[in-house]
Parts: sequence; C-alpha cells; structure tokens
Amino acid sequence: MKLLKEKIVQHGKVLSENVLKVDTFLNHQIDPVLMQAIGEEFASRYKDAGITKIVTIESSGIAPSMFAGLTLGVSVVFARKRKSLTLSDNLYTAQVHSFTKNETNDISVSKDFIGSEDVVLIIDDFLANGQAVLGLLDIVKQANAKTAGVGIVIEKGFQKGGALVRELGVRVDSLANIKSLANGKVEFFEEDSTR
Repeated sequence: MKLLKEKIVQHGKVLSENVLKVDTFLNHQIDPVLMQAIGEEFASRYKDAGITKIVTIESSGIAPSMFAGLTLGVSVVFARKRKSLTLSDNLYTAQVHSFTKNETNDISVSKDFIGSEDVVLIIDDFLANGQAVLGLLDIVKQANAKTAGVGIVIEKGFQKGGALVRELGVRVDSLANIKSLANGKVEFFEEDSTR
C-alpha cells in the first residue's frame, strides 16, 4: 500500500534493527485519512469472504478495524488486556506476551460478541513475533467461529510471526511488509504480502 509505505518512510523512526516507531500516525497520534484508506483496503481484500465480525486487540488495532468495519458494515470487537468491573465472567481468554513491553497479559473477549456463526477478520497494527495474532486466533477458535484471515498494517517480515501464522494455514494480508530496519533505514519486501 503506497500511501502507508510513504508515511512509514517519511514519519517512522527506526529505533533499532527490531523497533520501528510510528506513533505520529498509527499508535499514539492517529492519521484518520490514512486509517480510512487502510480500512478500505482491508475491506476490499475481504469483501467476498462473508465477514460478520472484525476482531482486534486494544488499542492500536482499533482505528484500522473501525474503518474496515464501517466499510464492510460489520461490528468490531476488541480484546481487552485488562480486567474491568463490567467484563469479569463469560469470557474467552488467551495469554499474549508483548516483546515490546516485555510483559504477558491475559486478553479477553465477552462470549456475547463472538459465536460459532461468525466469520472473523482479525486486524492488528503490527505483526512481529506473532503473539497477539496467535492469541486472537485462539479466542476465535474457542468461540467455534471461522477465521477468514488476518489483516496486518505493518509486518516485520524479518521476524518469525508471519511465518508462524502462515504455517497454521491462515491467510495473512500485510499492507506494508518490512524486510529490514538495518542501518536506520526501512526496506520493504516488494512482493505481495498475502499467503
């Protein structure tokens, strides 16, 4: 996706060979025009998949998911990372380790919002080690729902997450797939990032 790649090159900050900071447009300050384009791209790729729900994880997956949900005309469900007084039982839960934050969280989705009749599109901001996506896939499986695929805004193709998810036979659509962050420079894979 050309617009996204341009934004990454212009405004992303390479902090190390493994860390790309995109807080000016994706995961702290949000560029709504870019998010709308991202949501519409995911919706276009999955328009014939029979999607009934989009599932993401708080918080950075919510913006692109909302625009995809708006375009597809389906609800967006986000997995919570923290317990709340109103979300305490009747839950699907999975454990997710964040390498960026070096912490493990239980993520939860109410059983009221995903069921066996659902065809789910999972969307997330990054795919690096794959733990968030694997946790969301586990929740969809617990619900006996079907996963149509996984939409990723930015994949770090040099890390193992994409391969882990694809090895499960899951379709993965990455809008920007990064080949390298070496020497402070973003280099993209040029081929199609689907399975």
